[in-house]
Amino acid sequence: MTLEERRRGTRRVYTTEIVIVLLLSLGQSAAYAIVSLAAKLTAAQPLAQQTAVLNAPQSARPYLDLTRQLLGIFFELIPVALVLFLLWRDHIAPSRELGIDYRRPRFDLGWGFGLAAAIGIPGLLLVYVSLQLGINAQIVPSALAPYWWTVPVLILSALQNAILEEVIVVGYLLTRLRTMAVSPASMIAISAVVRGSYHLYQGFGAFIGNAVMGVVFAIFFLKTKRVMPLIVAHSLLDITAFVGYQLLPDSWLDWLTV
Repeated sequence: MTLEERRRGTRRVYTTEIVIVLLLSLGQSAAYAIVSLAAKLTAAQPLAQQTAVLNAPQSARPYLDLTRQLLGIFFELIPVALVLFLLWRDHIAPSRELGIDYRRPRFDLGWGFGLAAAIGIPGLLLVYVSLQLGINAQIVPSALAPYWWTVPVLILSALQNAILEEVIVVGYLLTRLRTMAVSPASMIAISAVVRGSYHLYQGFGAFIGNAVMGVVFAIFFLKTKRVMPLIVAHSLLDITAFVGYQLLPDSWLDWLTV
């Protein structure tokens, strides 16, 4: 077998692996998001008058709801374990190659807070503009009842989202695409489109905003080879949105839905 034949074989194997991983995780979410958006667009109400709930109750019984929330968070992280294993099997150390470690805490926290601010502030403006243009549903970050465990669960949910998305859509996906000799521009575009696609259930504005975030995060990873700052930034964004929506008075949130 020639070197070129081995390369083509490797590309086929990794392409198949990527498709399977995405279909088990965020690709599956993207498929459901597209169906959800189609349902919203064909409903009687305009898109801007509909809602997209991010953390919904799983049961009317508090402790059953808590159990299901925790199980959901746990099983959502299984694809992360899968991709880390796949990389480790190919002698790629995730701690080093993906920057998932604690070797550079100041760098990770500093860039994490900086990226969160750079993404979050324009993101709020985009949400407002998208609603005014009618291209986004009203986002409800949390519809959970105010139990003692609600805020901890919302924080865990935010951490789960950050770990799942940044490890798979940035660290794993870009590492595999780079091995397949995909051009940097194509790698960034693929990562950004995948990220935007599983947010389509919220509307077109969410797709645009998350795709832009995907471009920024992909470029950052390609330059630094560190996922940890991205996990920090994403966690901060989601914790602020989830917990803030849960705790702030309704009057403070009205401007997002007018």
